[in-house]
Amino acid sequence: MDTVDFINMADGTAEEYAFLDEVEREHRRDLVQDIFDMLKKLDGHPLGMKINRYQHSLQTATRAQRDGADEETIVCALLHDIGDILTPQNHSQLAAAILRPYVSEKKHWVVAHHGIFQGYYYFHHKGQDRDAREAFRDHEHFQACADFCEKWDQNSFDPDYDTLPLEAFEPMVRRVFEKPLDHFA
Repeated sequence: MDTVDFINMADGTAEEYAFLDEVEREHRRDLVQDIFDMLKKLDGHPLGMKINRYQHSLQTATRAQRDGADEETIVCALLHDIGDILTPQNHSQLAAAILRPYVSEKKHWVVAHHGIFQGYYYFHHKGQDRDAREAFRDHEHFQACADFCEKWDQNSFDPDYDTLPLEAFEPMVRRVFEKPLDHFA
């Protein structure tokens, strides 16, 4: 079978959906390379910073790894700004959506909210409320997100930092993206 016969999903058969599952598994084999390709698109102009977003992503992941974070957290640190490619104003939500099927609910929440938490370090310079993150103060993952930003994200714009290359993170990314977790299936 090259394609299914149905044109309405309600008309599909168990055999056709089994075929589509196999096609999806084949497609997922390229997922990590697709993610790396997307991440590498950040390797351009530094947009006024001392390093570009690709270097920032690598540096954030390097700091998380050297700080003893678990693999899932390191992968989240690597990919936390991947959404900047398509939607800089809500990049956190796009990055979190990419990670959602593969990471814990806690890590997903941290990535989804890191943008507003990161604002603590600069919103006041732009006439915005640097304490906007306080709206989430009672959330169970508040401190994890605050720590992510404090320890790894806000300080990862250093051109002299000994940042690891993408290849150092590839095995971790492959393991995390190997299989979606059941809680978001």
